[in-house]
Amino acid sequence: MEVKKQVIVALGYGKYFLSDKIVGFVPIEDDRGPARRTYVYIDGLPEPVIASRTESRMLNDMTLEGPGEFKSAIALELVERVHTDLQHVGPMLRRSIREECGLDLDDIEKRMKELLSGDEQAVVQEGLFGGEDRG
Repeated sequence: MEVKKQVIVALGYGKYFLSDKIVGFVPIEDDRGPARRTYVYIDGLPEPVIASRTESRMLNDMTLEGPGEFKSAIALELVERVHTDLQHVGPMLRRSIREECGLDLDDIEKRMKELLSGDEQAVVQEGLFGGEDRG
């Protein structure tokens, strides 16, 4: 896998570094949360920077080419953040939201998880054959 030179990589929450300076990623295991997903080691810094994005998403940014990739990265980061936040919505509130306005947070969370897992086939099949008309 080739790392693109001079590509700005978003670490989340306004942190950006050049791809040339990033030397490693380590997933955070303890106290992991929306703003604490990955330790990013930067050439010249004695301590790792804490990123709110996963190592796979940042690595994707460093190796992708083509127009629209920055917007795609921002959209994926938003999906990651909303997915993490949805995990804090309890079952009573989920039921209330579903009954009040028809918004099924369980289904949305499941679809986000599929999208973030990188399994495009599952996302496409679910969208085509989900059984429910969303329109």
